[in-house]
Amino acid sequence: MPTILWLSAHPEPRSLNGDLRRAGIGRLRSCGHDVVESDLYAMGWDPVLRPRDGAHDGSGPFRVGADTRAAYLCGLLPDDVVGEQDKLRRADALVVQFPLWWYGPPAILKGWFDRVLVSGFAFGTDAVTGRRLRFEQGRFAGKRAFAVTTLGDRPAAIGPRGMSGELHQLMFGLLHGTFAYTGMDVLPPWALPGADHLTDVGAVRDDLLGRLDGLFHDDPIPYRPQFTGDYTDGWELAPHVRPGETGLDLHIADRAAP
Repeated sequence: MPTILWLSAHPEPRSLNGDLRRAGIGRLRSCGHDVVESDLYAMGWDPVLRPRDGAHDGSGPFRVGADTRAAYLCGLLPDDVVGEQDKLRRADALVVQFPLWWYGPPAILKGWFDRVLVSGFAFGTDAVTGRRLRFEQGRFAGKRAFAVTTLGDRPAAIGPRGMSGELHQLMFGLLHGTFAYTGMDVLPPWALPGADHLTDVGAVRDDLLGRLDGLFHDDPIPYRPQFTGDYTDGWELAPHVRPGETGLDLHIADRAAP
């Protein structure tokens, strides 16, 4: 039975996001999936990364990357962080649901990433094998990631010529820089623009449920692997990869190309 971690960040359970969360979790459970929840506002999650998150004795500056890695390797992370890491470690898929505020996730969700996805656990170098843990060699290779978001923008604003930009580029930091970077198979996101003026909740709910039905079957975004020739050692696309072109879409491989 697959396990899914549903990570959500909205302060009002009676909101549209709350309705979609309950419907989505209900659908997954009705299909036989084991769903584990992290409702960050309901949990009172502390999003602020502090020296207490690292193996830091106060004798020198708090080195975020090194000290949190040391705390992870030595079993010294705070209990709330360890609990969330355990949920993610056991999950076969991660659903992250949030309203898009100021073109990014709410601070409480960003703080979950900051505190939970620390070096040694989610990225970095494997302490035993020396393997570089990112992209196709990432710690979470084989897990699926699916972002579910609502936006206040008008639908036409989310597109190649829209004021807010094309959806995948707008969410590139989360989809590529967090999900793909840690090794996950990233599904195309589900987004609802114009959420503040929605009139047909039922149709929207059904559309999301349809996407959840394909959580373990739909094709992920074919982001380019890092270690097999598409990138230089300086993390730049190699000269032979679509020479002369620029832009974030270049990091998605052409499905028809070898």
